[in-house]
Amino acid sequence: MPEAPAGAGDAQALAERCTHEMLSGDASRRLLDIELLLVSPGRARLAMTVRGDMVNGWGLCQGGLVSTLADSAFAVACNTHGEVTVAAGFDVSFLESGRLGDRLVADAREVARRGRSGIYDVTVTRSADEAVLAEFRGRSRATGRPNPAA
Repeated sequence: MPEAPAGAGDAQALAERCTHEMLSGDASRRLLDIELLLVSPGRARLAMTVRGDMVNGWGLCQGGLVSTLADSAFAVACNTHGEVTVAAGFDVSFLESGRLGDRLVADAREVARRGRSGIYDVTVTRSADEAVLAEFRGRSRATGRPNPAA
């Protein structure tokens, strides 16, 4: 787990505990070698490197895997507040393709959270040149169930 920023306080500690709890059982993240780079309340940054088993017949990263990376960052960001939260839906727009060997970074940020609903934006970039590959907007729904780590 990445270190908390100095002086981040209880909200940061809660975000880290909730993230650890959620990711400890996330088999798809392990399968795709998705790495947690940053977590803070309402924010997350995750990364993965495009492997040979992630490309399609044109040598491009499967769009579903780019979406999975973005969805994983979204999931971390919306689960930082102590309540189990799930996706209510998402939209993704692809702007450019990832290729074998590219390191992709998904940066998720909370846009709005009211009652049980939230909106999160995720930008997926290629780390080598910071090109934006995809823009993702996720809609979350809190379940009313506390995260066991909260």
